[in-house]
Parts: sequence; C-alpha cells; structure tokens
Amino acid sequence: MPGQPAKGYPLTACFAMHRALRTWIFLGCVVLLATPAQGGELSVVCLGDSLTEGYGVAPEAAYPSVLQRRLREAGFEVRVVNAGISGATSASGLSRLRWQLRAAPDVLLVALGANDGLRGVDPASTRRNLAQVLELAREEEIPVVLAGMRLPPNYGPAHVKAFEALYPSLAEEYAVPLIPFLLEGVAARPELNLADGIHPNARGYLLVVDNILPVLQPLLEQEGS
Repeated sequence: MPGQPAKGYPLTACFAMHRALRTWIFLGCVVLLATPAQGGELSVVCLGDSLTEGYGVAPEAAYPSVLQRRLREAGFEVRVVNAGISGATSASGLSRLRWQLRAAPDVLLVALGANDGLRGVDPASTRRNLAQVLELAREEEIPVVLAGMRLPPNYGPAHVKAFEALYPSLAEEYAVPLIPFLLEGVAARPELNLADGIHPNARGYLLVVDNILPVLQPLLEQEGS
C-alpha cells in the first residue's frame, strides 16, 4: 500500500481487507433489496470507494445521504443510492455498474480512481477502466457525472500529471459533466477530515455535496422534465 498522502492532498486509500469484504456483503444485500424508483421518483447511483461509502462516519452523514436530503429539500423526488465500497479501484467499476443496472438508475455519479493513483496503477489502465464504465452508461442511456480526483505530489510529477489529466480527458471524450475535484474545499483542512487526514468528517461531507450539486442538479432537471 502506498504511503500516506502528503499534507494538503488527502485522498481515500485501502486500509483493511476485512472492511472491504464486509462492505461487499453489505452492498450485495442492499442491491438485492433495491427496486426501481417508483412513479416520478428519480434514482441516482453513486459509484465510488470509501469517499462515497462514508468511511468513519454514520451512514446518514456520507455524501449520498446528505445529497438526497438536499435534493429533496430543493423539491426533487429522488432516491440516492450509496454504491461506495472502501478500497475499491476502477477495475471493479464495470461489474459493479452492471449489478446496479438492476435498480434502473436515472443518473450515475462516478467517483472512482483515487485508490488506483495511490497504489501507483498506470493511469492509462485507470482510464481504460473508467472508459468502460462510461461506455456502458452510454449504451444504457444513463446520464453520468464524473468526479475528478487528485494525488499528493510525492507520487512524482509524471504520475500525478497523467493521473489528474485522465478525468477531464474522459469528460471531454464522453461529453459528460465533470466535478474537477470531489474534495475541493475539504482536502487539507483538518477540521473537515477524520484524524487519518484522508476521509471527510460529517462537516466535510456537507462541502462535498456543495461540490456535487451544481453539476448534478441540471441533469436531474433534464431527467425530470
């Protein structure tokens, strides 16, 4: 496992295999119970890693739950599905999206790749994996929001540059809206992160949702019209 991110660039990482296994079991149960949105209700699936799962905070504090509350307060009939798994990499994205298709999502938010970067995975491989996710979403005619990630500089300028460039490149190629950095305004602020300096706390997730809403809301308005 790569070293801790440098101060100022906290990102998610895989901390324990048993936690990932536990979450796979939990996610399987959730998806088996999931049903398509009813009536005029829209469904948003958040496909991600521990940043999406909400590592270290109560389920209601993770950004998918906060996002659902904020959207409903704004008048949207919406259900937001937390499809985050701690330690997940982009390699799992395609199979997990196929599984989530059973719930007939109306919009997909993809927040994967941080663990790839932290493990030193070739950015070209990460790009191919995420492209497969976007290709499937396109085939299924599911609108996508892509969340960008950043890396600490101690991973070397070449790796960091290639990794961070893959998100805007994919967003342009597939014509999907991009959140430039999911943790904008949260990273490097100790008061908004857990003691590990990597994962947002409940206050931090409020700002994460602020980063998501301006990009996601227009898609929901289109889908609901």
